[in-house]
Amino acid sequence: MTVLNRLAFALKHRDEVPNQELARDLAVKKDKAGIREVAENLWNKDKNIQADCIKVLYEVGYIEPKLIAPFVDDFAKLLKSRNNRLVWGGMTALAEAAKPNPDSVFAHLDAIKKAKETGSVITVDNSISALAITASANKNYSEAIFPYLLKHLSTCRPKEVPQHAERTLPAVNKSNKDAFIKVLTRRLEDLNGGGLARVKKVMKQASNL
Repeated sequence: MTVLNRLAFALKHRDEVPNQELARDLAVKKDKAGIREVAENLWNKDKNIQADCIKVLYEVGYIEPKLIAPFVDDFAKLLKSRNNRLVWGGMTALAEAAKPNPDSVFAHLDAIKKAKETGSVITVDNSISALAITASANKNYSEAIFPYLLKHLSTCRPKEVPQHAERTLPAVNKSNKDAFIKVLTRRLEDLNGGGLARVKKVMKQASNL
């Protein structure tokens, strides 16, 4: 039986529950053949099937990131899609795949940056996570990525600062925390209420590293 029969579209569901249930089953059983079939159908002619498949894959990634690590090249390819659902879905999957497979994600650094500059809010949010997690892997990746993340934090819209500071935190370490805190300190005057509290919390977390 093909796993495609369990997609939301195949079951005529308008919600994502079947996709989440399928992802959970694939992850728990470590069903690599099933996951590969889902990945192959990212290129299905039916956009509904494509959308369900990327949903299943990043949901698998939430549970067991290493199971989607082999498909980094596919996720990066989605960043060039004209279908926004596939773009932000691909970026979400890359953020998870970066945890076990930062080398492959780093190879697509330019594509991630380009998608971030032109993408939707969800694409941008997940690009910060993908970049930060990759940067945390080693010194070379950090040197290539961290200044870019700092520049983003210094210029992004005030309402984006709290979440993006939180998403950048995995890339912060003893050697770069001062630069990170300095950028956030300059942004404090743009913030208030809950957003201000969140950024102060991130700064405290960074200072304790």
